[in-house]
Amino acid sequence: MRGDGIVAAASNGAPRRPRLTLLEAFDLSDGAEPVSLCLPVQRLLAFLALRGRPTRRAYVAFTLWTDSSEDRAFGSLRSALWRLRRDGHRLVEETNGRLRLAPAVRVDVHEAAEAAHRVLDPAREIDDADRDRVFLGGELLPDWYDDWVALERERFRQLRVHALERLCERLTLEHRFTEAVETGLAAVEGEPLRESAHRVLIHAHLAEGNAAEALRQYRIFRGLLRDRLGLEPSGQMDALVRPLVH
Repeated sequence: MRGDGIVAAASNGAPRRPRLTLLEAFDLSDGAEPVSLCLPVQRLLAFLALRGRPTRRAYVAFTLWTDSSEDRAFGSLRSALWRLRRDGHRLVEETNGRLRLAPAVRVDVHEAAEAAHRVLDPAREIDDADRDRVFLGGELLPDWYDDWVALERERFRQLRVHALERLCERLTLEHRFTEAVETGLAAVEGEPLRESAHRVLIHAHLAEGNAAEALRQYRIFRGLLRDRLGLEPSGQMDALVRPLVH
């Protein structure tokens, strides 16, 4: 299957760029309307999107249909590709026996990951569009339980929480305290037991002059850590609030 995008065209005659959504739930649109796909086709598109590079047919088939025989796995892959071709969608390209998602397809998790890397780059200015992409990015396909999804889900989760922490720090330095606190809370929500996430949030509260909020956040974290892991906050964390405790 070869092609540069989806067959549909916009009203001005230009081809529409399909958009694949993998954060929070699977969704595909052709630029205007949602596209309905069966689950095997969804899994194929999600796998190729997360793989991010041309991949041999055999690897795709055996990864997606692990419980099937070789013949059935290849048959399932052929069926999924046929369904795409039958429905007029040129979303997958093949070259020399390797499959890849068509470059014209925009993928939300790719955009969010690229924004996260830009936020983590100290040489770049904070871009509000990048902030929004990192802030709004959710969990990758939360209702899918395949091993290949779980690995990419954890990879993206780690990248996002690092970016949120860094973003909170940078916003605090710029005295954008409302956004800094909001971003810090998103980092804490993403990983409630992560000390560094609580720490940047406490920094934001302190920089804004909200000692009570800082101490409250510290106590929330200390309680979670004790209840769930039987651990205590680090000395670095304690040092943040020590001047507040008499």
